[in-house]
Amino acid sequence: QVQLVESGGGLVQPGGSLRLSCAASGSIFSIYAMGWLRQVPGKQRELVAAITRNGSVVYADSAKGRLTISRDNAKNTVYLQMNNLKPEDTAVYYCNMKVEAIVAPLTYRYREVWGQGTLVTVSS
Repeated sequence: QVQLVESGGGLVQPGGSLRLSCAASGSIFSIYAMGWLRQVPGKQRELVAAITRNGSVVYADSAKGRLTISRDNAKNTVYLQMNNLKPEDTAVYYCNMKVEAIVAPLTYRYREVWGQGTLVTVSS
């Protein structure tokens, strides 16, 4: 079983910064991609940023130039540095990982796992 634990959300004024973290634990053999998505009430969850194991990244247009995704493979952790935050960044942020989980000795299965979500509120 693989679990993700997020931290770092909160209330920040427009123009401020936050750093989100998401750490994976459990029976992990390998982690392929890591990403952050966000959701506001009444809307679909949308991709903010994603990063592959070798460091290739993709960003939503709204995130480019302000949000930076990074990962620490040794710690099974993904980060989202958010600068110059805007009110429209207010959302619940979820981390997502695509992993190869250990289900039995020498037996691995693909799993997509989600964090519990962390609320980011940008308001004066």
